[in-house]
Amino acid sequence: MYLQSGLQPSFRLADHHQVNVRAEFKEIVGDSPALTTALDLLSIVAPTDSTVLILGETGTGKELIARAGHALSGRSQRPFVKVNCAAIPVGLLESELFGHERGAFTGAVAQKIGRFELADRGTLFLDEVGDIALELQPKLLRVLQEQEFERLGSNRTHKVDVRLITATHRDLSEMVKQGSFREDLYYRLKVFPVQVPALRQRTEDIPKLIWHFVALYAQRMSKKIEHIPPETMDALLRYRWPGNVRELQNFIERAVILSPHVVLRAPISELEPLVSLPQPNFPLHGLAQVQRDHILRVLEASNWVVGGPNGAAVRLGMKRTTLVTKMRKLRISRPAASVGDTANNAATHV
Repeated sequence: MYLQSGLQPSFRLADHHQVNVRAEFKEIVGDSPALTTALDLLSIVAPTDSTVLILGETGTGKELIARAGHALSGRSQRPFVKVNCAAIPVGLLESELFGHERGAFTGAVAQKIGRFELADRGTLFLDEVGDIALELQPKLLRVLQEQEFERLGSNRTHKVDVRLITATHRDLSEMVKQGSFREDLYYRLKVFPVQVPALRQRTEDIPKLIWHFVALYAQRMSKKIEHIPPETMDALLRYRWPGNVRELQNFIERAVILSPHVVLRAPISELEPLVSLPQPNFPLHGLAQVQRDHILRVLEASNWVVGGPNGAAVRLGMKRTTLVTKMRKLRISRPAASVGDTANNAATHV
């Protein structure tokens, strides 16, 4: 693991190219507890035909999770059909989902097969389902409950066998309170929710993701990148990644383009402003500083809970006592604002 003692203070491809990818999730890189929890839940629900609601911020990889759920299902040999509900104008989304007959509306010069029909006996993935207009939601609810619908301009009922996976970055429960999302549809979609963690909640996966993308783009560009300077890795770990994995991927692609030799030349000045972390009253250099910053980031993501199933120790892959020892050695203390006490209270609470 990245923070194990004995790791040399250099970041070489040979040390990191074997990223952890679970066999059943070939395209998903990482083994942090937060990500593992989401994948374990997906493994449980995937073999069923139950509706799955994938929740998470933009750029966290919700479509990858949906594709993995389809691949693990009994429908894996059937179509996986995707619709981005936010990218299709409201007036066209109904036709896109259910299809239309020729002459159903102005411009309908030919019959169109909708996505539900295309996904018959397979999986339909509705990305950004929270963007579906309120007037269209009853028709979606009907096809979920009855597995039947009519094309626009037709009275003929079509029966389909579709497994639905949806995703959104919106707070659907809040939308229900505001009246912009039907409560009955919300509960129909939320049969089995899966929360995809933000990248800042699984910082221990960042080095693996960095090397994964470095290897990917170096191969595409016929380059050979073997080293990442410690200050670059430090900056990448400090940054909050508001765009999540998608932002990290785009940043690494740009860094590979800018790297003429074996050392990654990343434009880390673009990552400003970096999040300010509490600094010790003694100088740290190299790996020690990177370790301290990384532990602080995980503690922050864990709400400064050290032990327990969701604590920082589990996320870092170490025993609670080992983490407490490291925190004392690196003089990591829980900020006074977080505990309402003095700043020299050690963050060793479970």
